[in-house]
Amino acid sequence: MIDCFIPYTSDEQVSNTLKELLAEPLVDQVFFLSATPVTSQYTDCHCLVVPDLTSTTTMKAIADAAKSDFTFLYNKYDTLRLNYKAMQRLVGIARDTDAGMLYADHYHKSGDKRDKAPVIDYQLGSLRDDFDFGSVLFFNTRYLKEAASRMSESYRAAGFYDLRLLLSERYGIEHVNEYLYTDVEQDQRSSGEKIFDYCDPKNADSQKEMEAACTAHLKRIDAYLQPGDYRDVDFDVEQFPVEATVVIPVLNRVRVIGDAIKSVLMQKADFKFNLIIVDNHSTDGTTQAIDEAAKADPRVIHIIPERDDLGIGGCWNLAINDERCGKFAIGLDSDDVYATPDTLATMIAEFYKENAAMVCGTYMVTDADLHEIAPGVIDHHEWTPDNGRNNALHVNGLGGPRAFFTPIYRAINLPNTNYGEDYAMGLRISRDYRIGRVWTVMTCARRWDDNTDANLDIVKENANNLYKDRIRTWEVKARILKNKTAKK
Repeated sequence: MIDCFIPYTSDEQVSNTLKELLAEPLVDQVFFLSATPVTSQYTDCHCLVVPDLTSTTTMKAIADAAKSDFTFLYNKYDTLRLNYKAMQRLVGIARDTDAGMLYADHYHKSGDKRDKAPVIDYQLGSLRDDFDFGSVLFFNTRYLKEAASRMSESYRAAGFYDLRLLLSERYGIEHVNEYLYTDVEQDQRSSGEKIFDYCDPKNADSQKEMEAACTAHLKRIDAYLQPGDYRDVDFDVEQFPVEATVVIPVLNRVRVIGDAIKSVLMQKADFKFNLIIVDNHSTDGTTQAIDEAAKADPRVIHIIPERDDLGIGGCWNLAINDERCGKFAIGLDSDDVYATPDTLATMIAEFYKENAAMVCGTYMVTDADLHEIAPGVIDHHEWTPDNGRNNALHVNGLGGPRAFFTPIYRAINLPNTNYGEDYAMGLRISRDYRIGRVWTVMTCARRWDDNTDANLDIVKENANNLYKDRIRTWEVKARILKNKTAKK
């Protein structure tokens, strides 16, 4: 009933996993995935010579070799241990749902320690190429073969990504939120390091493939936006008290808020600007530090909300809807600093240069003392003038600092959340307007223990990823509707 495919480097490496699979009465055939022909003591197993575990060639080879009702793919070189009756459970759910692919929650074990590794539900907006399915993928073989037959491009890194997008267009992808197996976690980096993998220059070629596969998918589901199809911005539509406002939402950052304020007030510009700090009921001395800055410089505006239900997005909304806000609003995280006294002038100039409704800059990741740390400069060069707003749907951020043309911001407003709010705004604005880019470092983004994404546990990381996938789902649906309306 099930054909299994596992990566192979040696008999020793596969022995325990193979023992698990061959003990399952539902398993028919086992195939080794190897870069070279295999000479093995396990003569009942077959060998597929494939270049890797991610390419189009490999996905097509697996689809072609599979003959049973279901196809089981393990994509790690570690030992797999199936939980009791896991195969039977997968078969039952696959039949009941008629899904194209199943994936499940699991455990990972390191030494004597075993931890839960839950994953999140798949949805229309689950377009990140690094979406975590775990290491076990379970396919309806008929649907696997059909999707593989529609793979028209040959990718080295994006083969599986392309395949699962094709599957999702016609068949369900089901998350089995039950712990069905155990494997060993290889990547020991923190979540705060992993989130920048797609920005790593060494991954540039892979990312171009992922972009191509995602763009093709968006075209197939009619969510693709044509290059150059933008609405113009009228920068004289309203009058404002100043040209620009820097917005800092803050809660309990007495250790760093003074540095942030100083980096704003030292900005050199030939226009008037101010600083609105929304102090979300700090209790550690931050409020007093801001008061002192406001007394020393009239450009500093200190707002303490009357409400107690505001997240970061809500604090932004309070600042930008304030009558003292300028024509443009540019953000600064309370624990970051502007990298240059020309940041404000450079960002504002980009609005006029590109007739943009939003501008995103470049930042450098540093420690608390402003020393550069990995991954260094984050410039989001995956954003291109022709395809940036489509490619934005498959990456997890747009860069920073972020700046907005105030009237367009006020017509939308940020979600009242503490994560993903700026990404949501970027996607929404890019649907209709140009986003300008500044490629030189504008901000030093300090990483320390209290950062929102510095080092998260699996529950919080999953919640963040689920929310960003939901943001993408809403945006994909909106773009499909936009294209449908335009055709009428």
